[in-house]
Order: sequence, then structure tokens, then C-alpha cells
Amino acid sequence: MNRVVGILAHVDAGKTTFSEQLLYHAGVLRAPGRVDHKNTLLDAHPLERQRGITIFSDQAVFERGGHRFFWVDTPGHADFAAEMERALSILDYAVLIVNGAEGIQSHTETLWTLLEAYRVPTLLFINKTDRPACDADAVLAQLKRRLSPDMVDMAGWHGGDMPVPLIEAVAERDETLLDRWMADDFDAVAWLSALRHQLRRRTLFPVWRGSALNDQGVAEFLDALCLLTDGGEAPPIDAPFSALVHKVRRDAQGGRLCFFKVLSGGVAAREEIAIPGGSVKLNELRLYSGARFAPVQRAEAGMLCAAAGLANVRPGDYIGAKAGKRNAFHAEPMMAASVICDSAIPSGKVLEALRQLEDEDPTLGVGFNAATGAIDLRVMGQIQLEVIRQLMLDRFGIAIDFGPMRVLYMETIAAPAVGVGHYEPLRHYAEVQLRLAPGPRGSGLRFESLCHVDELALNWQRLIETHVFEKAHKGVLTGAQLTDVTVQLLHGRAHLKHTEGGDFRESTYRAIRNALMYAESVLLEPICRFSLRAPQESYGRVMGDLTRMHAALDPPRMDGEHFVLDGEAAFALFSAYSADFLAATHGRGLLNYHLDHYAPCRNAAEIIEAARYNPLADDTPDSVFCAHGAGYTVPWNEVRAHAHCPVEEA
Repeated sequence: MNRVVGILAHVDAGKTTFSEQLLYHAGVLRAPGRVDHKNTLLDAHPLERQRGITIFSDQAVFERGGHRFFWVDTPGHADFAAEMERALSILDYAVLIVNGAEGIQSHTETLWTLLEAYRVPTLLFINKTDRPACDADAVLAQLKRRLSPDMVDMAGWHGGDMPVPLIEAVAERDETLLDRWMADDFDAVAWLSALRHQLRRRTLFPVWRGSALNDQGVAEFLDALCLLTDGGEAPPIDAPFSALVHKVRRDAQGGRLCFFKVLSGGVAAREEIAIPGGSVKLNELRLYSGARFAPVQRAEAGMLCAAAGLANVRPGDYIGAKAGKRNAFHAEPMMAASVICDSAIPSGKVLEALRQLEDEDPTLGVGFNAATGAIDLRVMGQIQLEVIRQLMLDRFGIAIDFGPMRVLYMETIAAPAVGVGHYEPLRHYAEVQLRLAPGPRGSGLRFESLCHVDELALNWQRLIETHVFEKAHKGVLTGAQLTDVTVQLLHGRAHLKHTEGGDFRESTYRAIRNALMYAESVLLEPICRFSLRAPQESYGRVMGDLTRMHAALDPPRMDGEHFVLDGEAAFALFSAYSADFLAATHGRGLLNYHLDHYAPCRNAAEIIEAARYNPLADDTPDSVFCAHGAGYTVPWNEVRAHAHCPVEEA
């Protein structure tokens, strides 16, 4: 059977060193590499070796005990949380490395929350036990207190006779075994089966300890990993092929590769498969281990493979039987930055290169203003910008810089509004009438058709739906992305001879923009959910800081000599707080936060004024009609009087 196991950790917890040692003991490496020697297998990209951190998820493959394991290394830095989460979506098991010298760190808690959200069975390893500052027993107690009381010390067990504390821990979570244990009826096979089941169900989290740098405890952990991930139901071999794409990369020749996990069934090279919007033939299947790959003739359930091409497929897309569905991710940027480059470099060339990076990381959300030539990116943080700058130089020979990072606002509407888009230059024709309605918070953009097929054929209606989702539509207040809106198709009209697909693209865009010109628009700002832990003596100062930021706080909790606070705050006020928090707690506090939702902006008038956005100079809300053999433009506020379909009320 195939097993996909991912390794996660806060940055500098020793994750890459642990991977090197484990892959050495698994027979993948002749000798383990070292981060400081810049010769690790999975951090092979020059940027990763230069910075000493994992930036891109990568995989290695090994076989042990009759099973094939896919070992997936993930980034530990918060700036690359989106890359980590895409890898998280395809894991069967996760290994969480905890820095024994530091204990639980801010990103550790974020990782744990994501592992809970994805319901990934998790094993833990307390690393760096060779450090004088490490108290492994205290770290284990911290894990039980702050992450889960179901952490179980494996006490060096990696097979063979179970120690009594482990036997009791398994029995405590299984009434049948507890009765047997009380009756002095211990059966090693039954206990091992229950331990595996509890791990899969996330009712028990086994914890080992050791030092990856000194190769202490890693071989034993590998034995236990293989033992505990054995068993479980094998996927049916006759199920239809279905797979989830988790990353897109370029090979050494610049060819596009889609990496996917086979969820069910199987697929062979040169077989036709369904993808979003159509179908495609798989010309070649590759099995990667680090930068090396080997062609495979068939991919079975549980395997991680790569296929060349698949041009319309993005990370998060399903292919095969579930084609058309997408996997939603939690990690979203809350900041944006403008691209700065030499005016001698054509903006089209810069945009094309950035679009390729966006293809690999969709959260970048590359935006281009045709009127001004400005290019914007959505980003997680400063380190990510530095990586993008270097990638642009190394891969495309383009030197760029960035303006100051700014808060990423969005826009929605407060009440329904109707818009008409008409596109009729000579020998073209399409008209679309849409209603924009406020959607639930966090719903993004949705579509529904209220138009009968007798009025507009189903193929045209589906084309309109495609055009609604094929780009990020801008609001009219600041040009920020539109969200939490349901787009309802009310009416549409096509011509038997003169309508082409591109005509409905133009009319759909214009109808959305036209409706926004009539709508009551609302500027939204990101609200982050935060959790902090700090010494009690810093309570007054921290509370004062949060009060000034108008943070909404949950009741504080005491944890020994520390206090714990959870709450929400506007990211615009909270984003720069990390440095002040470290000063207030003398470096002894922990703070983590993430995007929770968008809410109406507190100082919307100020932000709108500063943006000086002209909605008429960007995506046009006007329409094009035809008379006397020529097309002419009708201003947005006169389109309704010229529309061919009856215009409904909002």
C-alpha cells in the first residue's frame, strides 16, 4: 500500500535535518545531508540552500515492510504557509517536529490547528534533546496542556513488548481493552491494532524524543512509523480514477508539471482523463524523489505522481471523476505590494513572468491595471517578497523591487443591484442581465441562473458562469477584489449567426461592472484571529496595547506564570504589533495570528479618499451597441434604456 507522510514544524525546529536522517535510515541516501553544508536532498533549490529554510514542498520515496512511503517536506516559515497547506491536503499521516529547547512556538500552534482542520493523524517528535536547555518531560507536559491531553509518551518504544504506560493509555481509549486489561487479559496483537486505529482516528498522538543532528531516536522513530501506519482498509482497485492536484512546478527545461495524489482508482500513461473544463491525455507520468524522477506506466491509489502539461489545472483542483471541484484552503494573504521595475522592461514581459509564478502559487493573485500599467501581488510577508524578487532574477532575468506592503482590502455590496452588459460591435452580439446580491460572509463569489433555457441556451448560460469566475472582479470604491456576492443571471440574448464565446465574456464583465455602479458598495478590511501567551508581569502593558487597537478579547486564561489571550483585531492595526509584543514580554511571549474574516472597514472614507480610484478608468461599465452598420459606446447610466431584454428591478 502507499502512504503519504508529511513533516511539519516551526522554522528552525530541525525538520530538514530530521528528514535527512530518516531518509538515510530508509535507504534513500548514502549519507544524510546537512543544512549548514547545503547538501540536503529535499531543500535542493538554490534559494533554500542559500537561506537555510524550506520554501517549496518536496517529496522523497522509499519502500519498507512491503509498503511505499511518500515523505513530503513542507515549509516551516509562516510566509510560506499556503505552500505548506497545499501539501497538508494530500497527507495520510503527519509528523510534527517540536523544538525541545524552545518548546511550543507560535507557528507550532498554527500547524496544530490546521492538522485538526484537515483531520490528519499526527505523530510527534521532540527534537534537540541534546541541548542543555531541553527538558523533554516539560515539553511533553506542555504539549498535553496546550495542544491535546491525548499526547502519549512512547518511552522509546518502536516495536516489540509494549511498556505498561502505553498499554494503559491504549486501554483507556477502548472500553473493551480496558475490561480485558483489568481482567489481566493482555493481547499484543489486539493492542497494536487498537493503537493504529486510535492514531488514525486522532484519539491518540504518540510522542517520541531524540536529536536528529546526532542521529538519536530517528531510526527507532522510522521503525515505529512503519509499524503504526500499517493496516487500515485498502482502497478499492476498481473505483473510478480521482486525484487532487497539490502543486504546480516547472522542470529543468521549463515544462509545466502538475503534481497530484491519486485518491481512488488508477490511471495509465497516455490515458484520457477529465480535467476542469474538458479532458486531456496524460502523455507521461513521473515519480519524483527530490529532483530526480523515473517514468511510471501507471499511478495507483495513494501515489504522488507528476504529469506534464494539464494547462488549465491549478493547485486545489480535482481531476478524474471529481473534475470541476476544488479544495478550499485556509491560508490567505492579508497584504499586497506593488511591483517596481525599470521602465525599459516591457510590463508585458514582467506580467508574463509573474503569471507563471502565480500558476505555481495561486495565492499571489497577480493584478494588472491596464490603464496605469501597475502590477500588484498578494503576499504573506516580507520573506516571500524577497524570494519572489530572487526567482524573477534567476528564472527570467528580470530585476524587480516592491513598494511598501499594504493591507489587502476587499469590497462587497450591502443590497441587490441589477446591471446590463451589451456587446454588439459589427458582426458580434451578446447581452447579459445580472443581479448582484449580498452573499454570506466568507462565501466569496457564487453564481446561479434564474434564466430559462427557452430564452438563452444552456451552453451560453454555462459560458457566462465560466466568465464570472475566470478573473477577480474589482469593486468600484478602491478597485479591491469583489467578494461575498452572488451573481444571478436574469436574462440573456444571443444571435444565431453573430454570437461568439468572446462576446459573452465582454457582456458579462460589463454587466457585473454596470451593476456595481448602481450598488451600495462596502469596503471590507481583514480581521485576524490571534492567540498570545505572555508572562503575567506583562499583562497590563499587553492589555493596554490591545485596548488601543480596539481588539475584541475572549476572557483571559491563566497558565502557571503566564496568561493566555485569544481575540480578534483589524489587521491594519495589528500587523505591526509583533515587535512591540516581543519588547513588552522581553522576548518570552508567543504570538500567532491568521486571517479569520473580512468585515466593514472602520475608516473606509479615509481609505477610499487615499486610493483616489476612478471606476470608469478601469474595467468599463459601459456597453457597445450597433446602429447603421457600426458599433457605438453607450455610457453605463444610459445602458438600461437601450437594453434589448426587459430590465428587472433589483
